[in-house]
Amino acid sequence: MSDLTGKRYWLVGASEGLGAALAAKLSGVGADVVLSARNKAGLEEVAAGLPRQAEVVTVDIADDDSVAKAAKEVGDVDGVVLLAGVYWPMAATEWKADEAVTMADVNFTGFLRVLGHMVPQMVEKDDGHIVITGSLSGFRGLPGAIGYGATKAGVMSLAESMRADLRKTGVRVQLANPGFIKTRLTDKNAFKMPFLMTPEEAAQEMLELMFDEDAFDRHFPRVFSWVFRLSRFLPNWLYYRIFA
Repeated sequence: MSDLTGKRYWLVGASEGLGAALAAKLSGVGADVVLSARNKAGLEEVAAGLPRQAEVVTVDIADDDSVAKAAKEVGDVDGVVLLAGVYWPMAATEWKADEAVTMADVNFTGFLRVLGHMVPQMVEKDDGHIVITGSLSGFRGLPGAIGYGATKAGVMSLAESMRADLRKTGVRVQLANPGFIKTRLTDKNAFKMPFLMTPEEAAQEMLELMFDEDAFDRHFPRVFSWVFRLSRFLPNWLYYRIFA
């Protein structure tokens, strides 16, 4: 069991939703948090509601210079949690190039930008904690998920590769794969979302993962995650008959 008391964590994507909820959880257990996103007013509102004093550093993870500036301002941390993301429901029959590219640039490449600054310094000191937010939608291709599902599949592969490379070092890598969370992003969905979680419920799952030193990943809600995890073993003809 990890002790996060007094640890300094950089939360990227913390102005609302899951990021804001996790900031409250971490602050509540004694961690010092640095909150980042594009929305400074939103970050300051989150910071004002935390039990411990928090730092606010704005960043646009789709911009190289913005990430470099933020990473320099944040400096040395014990851990980084990547939560930022954008989402538009999109089928291949109704492709919107600008939105698809934006999802890729924020949800995947944005993570690479941040990690490019933080991982080398953690490797050098042989100490650090990286938590990457994937999604149950990343296990196999889903209808209406052009852009988002692909970025989450990439993020999941990224975390797995990092785990393979860093598992014998002092740098701990973890992957959180949530299902549907009630946010302004999922409000865009026109379909019924089973096992819909509140941001607070999802943040508790992530906090428990972060406390578990032996765990690499967590998929939640657990029962709902079985649908996606087991789908990998279905033959293509059956998978697409069921899911498409």
